[in-house]
Amino acid sequence: MKMLRCALSLLACLLLTHCSSTPVRKPVQGDSFSSAELGQSAANRIANLAMRDNLLSLQTLLDKLYRRNPAQWQKSGATSRDAAIAQVMAAIRNNGKLAALGQVRSTAALTTAFDPQFSGDRAGTLIYGLGSMLVDVYGGRTELYLVHGLDAQQLANAAYNVEVASWLLGHRQNADGSPLLLANEINSQQRNLSFEREMGKIMARLELLAELSDEKLRRSAIDFGQSLVAGPFLQFLPVSAVSSAIPAATH
Repeated sequence: MKMLRCALSLLACLLLTHCSSTPVRKPVQGDSFSSAELGQSAANRIANLAMRDNLLSLQTLLDKLYRRNPAQWQKSGATSRDAAIAQVMAAIRNNGKLAALGQVRSTAALTTAFDPQFSGDRAGTLIYGLGSMLVDVYGGRTELYLVHGLDAQQLANAAYNVEVASWLLGHRQNADGSPLLLANEINSQQRNLSFEREMGKIMARLELLAELSDEKLRRSAIDFGQSLVAGPFLQFLPVSAVSSAIPAATH
């Protein structure tokens, strides 16, 4: 009988633990440890995670744009939609150029993407413009280390530029009234706002980074003050009368 009660108690504990655990709809999966992280501050790490996710958002947007506007990737000279995506994302990640644009990048590429007279790959140009703009804000790189920093105003300006691009994507039209690029769609059959949501994620990450960067000097002073206050409490305590009587060795 005692064993039965123990088994029932254990089962009850397991059920309570299972029921009280956090439900998982979208698992949180961080990157595996890399030795490169040893050269990064907490602020660097946050910025790097934001860049990683922003690049993934841009890749998602490009895939969606190419699916809705297949004529665009065919203008890129790539042999397939996937190849066109890889071509644009490689140019962004490697701080390179798109052959069709020459030296045009960042906000100049954004202007080109929404120019009604432009006859090239409008979708690829848009995403390349956004991506190369983010890389420029990061000083020509996609990862930051201790010697690197971010400018709060540049981040805020980039967030604003993404907002403008999102608005133009939904409103800029050809001479005949058709959209330059098919993206968000609201009609009696469906509501497709996935483009706007993905753009919103990029804006939110940039705006948060801008706020954090603006506070970096204040936070450094606060962190230093906290270390001074906490210092007296981070001392080894004696475990016996004998050990407390032994002075610390000097070297």
